[in-house]
Parts: sequence; C-alpha cells; structure tokens
Amino acid sequence: MTAPVLGDEIRVDVEPAFREDESAPEEERFVFSYTITVHNHSGHSMQLLARHWKITQSSGETQEVRGKGVVGQQPLIGPGQTFRYTSRAILDGPVGVMEGAFTCVDTATQRPFEVAVAPFRLAGPNQVH
Repeated sequence: MTAPVLGDEIRVDVEPAFREDESAPEEERFVFSYTITVHNHSGHSMQLLARHWKITQSSGETQEVRGKGVVGQQPLIGPGQTFRYTSRAILDGPVGVMEGAFTCVDTATQRPFEVAVAPFRLAGPNQVH
C-alpha cells in the first residue's frame, strides 16, 4: 500500500497587495506585499523547511529566490492548523507574477515533500486584473 502524499492535504492561499506608500513608480520601484496562509488539512504535523520563488517582472525578466523557511522561521504546523505570514516583493514595473513551492517534512515519518504555490498576479493600481 502506498502512503498518502501529505502535500495533497496542504492548501496555500495568497493575498497580494500593492504598497503604494513604499513604491516609487518614477524610479521603476513597485512594492507588493503578499500574505501566505498555509492550511494543514492532514492528520500529521509538518514543518516548513524552505521556500523557492520564481518572480516574473513586467519586463519579462525572471528572478529566483531560495532560502530556509519563511520570514526567519521554519514553522511547525499541526493537524488542522494554519500558519500565516506576510512578505514583500519589489518589481521593476506595475505588474508581475510569482509562483513557487515550499519544501516541507512530515514530522512523524521525516519524509520530505513539496507543496506547490500556484502562480499569482501582482498588479499595481489601474492595471487590468
């Protein structure tokens, strides 16, 4: 019997927001915050160990960001729990796209797995959504 893939029971919600107060369009600096909520719908505890983001700028240029954990943490998320954090991305234009994945581990089995984060749009004011 094959063990269930824990990643299938993890959901990631994203809420992006344009940060007009931190942006400087005349300097091609567009700042966005994004709030991530990780929902653990499994019966196992998991730990988020690392992140990988692919950021596509308005210009078409892409940037990859990898690192341990998120916002300085490697959170442990128990069964039925959520973890929420907010971070930022700085783009060279008013529109961009982010997508990525979290590397996690099932704390009971120590089996690593990935949770994909579907592409989400970062769009400043007066942009077509």
